[in-house]
Order: sequence, then C-alpha cells, then structure tokens
Amino acid sequence: VGNSSVLTCPPKSNITMVTWKISPKVGGPCTVGYRADQNKTDRTNCSDSMNWKFRPDRDPALEIRQMGIAHEGNYTCEVVATEGNFHKTYHLTVRVPPRLTLYCDDHGNPVCEAAAGKPAARISWVLESNSTSREEGHDNGTVTVLSKFAAHSTNVTNITCLVSHPSGNQSKSIAC
Repeated sequence: VGNSSVLTCPPKSNITMVTWKISPKVGGPCTVGYRADQNKTDRTNCSDSMNWKFRPDRDPALEIRQMGIAHEGNYTCEVVATEGNFHKTYHLTVRVPPRLTLYCDDHGNPVCEAAAGKPAARISWVLESNSTSREEGHDNGTVTVLSKFAAHSTNVTNITCLVSHPSGNQSKSIAC
C-alpha cells in the first residue's frame, strides 16, 4: 500500500493496439487504450492513479501510483500486433503493513496489537508464555490481531513482542 507498481505487457514490435482491461474487486471496470493508426490514447472510468508508464507505442506498461486496497483486482493487457494477438493477466493483491502497539492492561499484562494489516500478522513473544490471541476482521479486508502475554513468573521486567508480516517484521519491548 502506498507504493507504485508497474504491470508489463508482452513486448511486441509493430503494435497496432493495446488495451488494459481493469476489473477491481471494489467499484466498476475501467480501460486504458492506445491505437497506433491514430496515435491516440484513451481512458474510460479509470482513476488518475493509473496511466501509461512510458509512451504506449514503445512500452505499453501500466503504472499504478499510490496503490491502495481499492486497486486490488484483475488487470489484463491485450496487445494487437502484426505477429498476432497476445494477452497477459495479473491478479493484483495489495499488502498493508500493520500498525504495532504494545501496552500494559489493567492487570499489568503486556498486550501486543498488530492493527489493520493485510494479510493478518503473526504475533509471538521473545519469552515463551501462555499468550492468548484473537483476530478481528475489518470491512476493507484488513485484520487486527491482539495477543496478551501471561508470564510464568512475576519477575519478568521487560518483554518483547514480535510481529511477523510479509511487508516486514517489527518488534517492541515494554516493562509492565
């Protein structure tokens, strides 16, 4: 999320026409097109965040700027060239890094929260414990994971929460 992504088409010489057909999971379909005989580009119902990366007659790659969950879906590039018709489909999934929070509850137990990540994060603790976890799904496809640390002994002064996620791992320490 927040990054740019470039989707490429099959590279062909003597391109006659290129069409990107986009079917997002949320919202209606859109198209970005190019016709060589008229040297004309066209877009229908696409947001400004989607456009040609370069000149479509040289490289028909599609750039998506500031990607968000709304960009998830299927992207198909159709190329018409003298060699024939070619297409390539992408199934785009956007990863959202969770927001990590570590705090002490009313009983002095550390609680680690990995909020609004996609996919759901995994939480573990540096010291083994009888931790309890729960997940809460959100309407936009993100998931919040909450884990409560239960120490085996009362002499634990500093505890570290580890959050594993495809977008990167995070850790925080706390003394309750």
